Amino acid sequence: MKRRRFLATPVVMIPACALGQDYPSVAPGVALRFPRDHGSHPDFRTEWWYVTGWVRAEDGAELGIQVTFFRNRPRIAEGNPSRFAPRQLLFAHAAIADARHGRLRHDQRAARARIGLAEASEATAAIGIADWSLALDEGRYQARIAAREFALDLVFAPTQPVLLHGDASFSQKAPSVRNASYYYSEPHLRVGGTVTIAGKPSTVSGTAWLDHEWSSELMVREAAGWDWAGLNFADGGALMAFRMRDRDGGAVWAGGTLRLRGGEARTLMPAEVRFRPQRSWRSPRTSIEYPVSMLLEAGGATYELEPLLEDQELDSLASTGTLYWEGAVRARTAGREVGRGYLELTGYGKPLRL
Repeated sequence: MKRRRFLATPVVMIPACALGQDYPSVAPGVALRFPRDHGSHPDFRTEWWYVTGWVRAEDGAELGIQVTFFRNRPRIAEGNPSRFAPRQLLFAHAAIADARHGRLRHDQRAARARIGLAEASEATAAIGIADWSLALDEGRYQARIAAREFALDLVFAPTQPVLLHGDASFSQKAPSVRNASYYYSEPHLRVGGTVTIAGKPSTVSGTAWLDHEWSSELMVREAAGWDWAGLNFADGGALMAFRMRDRDGGAVWAGGTLRLRGGEARTLMPAEVRFRPQRSWRSPRTSIEYPVSMLLEAGGATYELEPLLEDQELDSLASTGTLYWEGAVRARTAGREVGRGYLELTGYGKPLRL
């Protein structure tokens, strides 16, 4: 794959307003078509491509990795012919979790979309800001990230079919069907490549998970944020589970998808998913308290989610304007490790507004 270089343009997050045409709605019964739907859907309000995983370095160290690209249509100056008009905004987050380091290494980027500078292709997955990129080429994803404290040059190869969530990718997020997204995942991606920390490159290998989701709806007012987990099980199965959380810690809505080891997938109803906080960690930088250890009840089983390290808080105030916890976790059942993945905790400092 030919390496592309993007140059960043600084940007401030601009709220959506009533200019331009309405955003399209997410509707049930829409069949996704690939490779087109791996790409960007610029008419919709928000979209993200999320890669998380566990890798082992040459020295045996186990690392958590995160690469995320976001796209936002702010509906600002859409009739302005200037190439500098902020018709599409792109953001990116990247992080490495290393228990020996004791805290999350992370970085971020933000830019107005411009051809050759910051782009999100509509043809397939190909997103980039400056020298950060995530692209699908010949059936494999490649991530190249040049951050301040680290660099990633990784290839993610699918080993399983795409996993559609909800009703054939129509993923409901509230009691009303109006609040929904198009959402699919690619579990059990085989990872290989290089991670560079403090100028020292290391060959790594492991397993990852990719999420791609897009929507036009704002989060319902009753929700303060969400808890989400994506788990790759050792037997080849996979689990995505989430709850939209209210201000008192209850569930506004919940759901998920369970893929069994044989490949059969089952949609989980709200009553089948419960997140039960077990242990909290308070950030020394923001004083936000996150439930970093969880009991996740999903599909009739219970998983103990324990973090690789507690300090996996990601400060993205300079890009998307949020603080959240995005952490590598082990999944155990009755004390036995059965899988690994990531736990995401949002809206704990103050209610999230998307």
